[in-house]
Amino acid sequence: MNIKTFNLTNKNGITMTVTNLGCAIISLHVPDKNGKTRDIVLGLDSAEDYATKPHPSFGAVCGRVANLVENARFTLDGKEYVLEANSHPNHIHGGTGGFDRRPWTVEEATESKLVFSLFSPDGDNGYPGNLTVYCTYRLTDDNKLRMDFRGETDTKTVCNLTNHTYFNLDGHDAADVYGHKLQILADQYTPTDERYLPTGEFRDVAGTPFDFRMAKLIGQDFHAAGKDGYVHNFVLREPGVAAIAYSPVSGIRMTTRTNSPGVLLYTSDCLDGSLRGKGVAYQKFCAFCLETQLFPGTLNRPGFPSAIVTADTPQEFYTEFEFEW
Repeated sequence: MNIKTFNLTNKNGITMTVTNLGCAIISLHVPDKNGKTRDIVLGLDSAEDYATKPHPSFGAVCGRVANLVENARFTLDGKEYVLEANSHPNHIHGGTGGFDRRPWTVEEATESKLVFSLFSPDGDNGYPGNLTVYCTYRLTDDNKLRMDFRGETDTKTVCNLTNHTYFNLDGHDAADVYGHKLQILADQYTPTDERYLPTGEFRDVAGTPFDFRMAKLIGQDFHAAGKDGYVHNFVLREPGVAAIAYSPVSGIRMTTRTNSPGVLLYTSDCLDGSLRGKGVAYQKFCAFCLETQLFPGTLNRPGFPSAIVTADTPQEFYTEFEFEW
């Protein structure tokens, strides 16, 4: 396996390391309010570890379809497609050989821009159609990390990519994210059942633990959201600003922008201290993800945004993280 790493930098002291294996962001150093740089993303010790060590998609691009597909099957134009049930009985993040576990081709690499591509053949993990996806990372001098995703196919298929970076604005080695303030510009969310599968409903966030319309501590209603914290998709009001996260400790503020219709807030309940990365044993709730994407479960919920891609209609989404301190 040809594993490579690349470094992006900007003039204000932000540095980022990326591997072509899963397009994973290994580290992201951002200055804090005192001028000290902090690595604010969870990750493994080396790029090689991403190939050999089990991990929950740290910093990687997940696909063809991110998050859960109920019963590992879906129907397209009257034909049922059966996928790998790697989260039995469901399918998650494209399967055990999903895009987050594969080496991508490096199309361009400069000190501020990386372009990767990946070809997924017809029948790959059960999905129809030849699909080529592109991921572009840009680190700008106005302190923005922009990700552009594009999917192209030769026939009708489905695609739902997301980046799965785990953030802690106090540093990847900080204890938890309860003290982070978070605002999500969403009036509704898509509830799930006890299996984390979407019910297909849209519910107002008002009066619920999922009301982040005004900034509040992530820990304020954390346990009321469920025993595992937040694993919930929010219906964004419009393209543009999706969420704003802030740490009073580091003074780092991260504004998330996207043209995706949803963002999934995940507070890392999968971590239990058994996985070590960059010299740290990662504990439960030590990070949060803002997974901008189509809604989880969209392949089997007619009222959700469509994941269909055709030869005439490629799929294009972007996500941007802007940092202030």
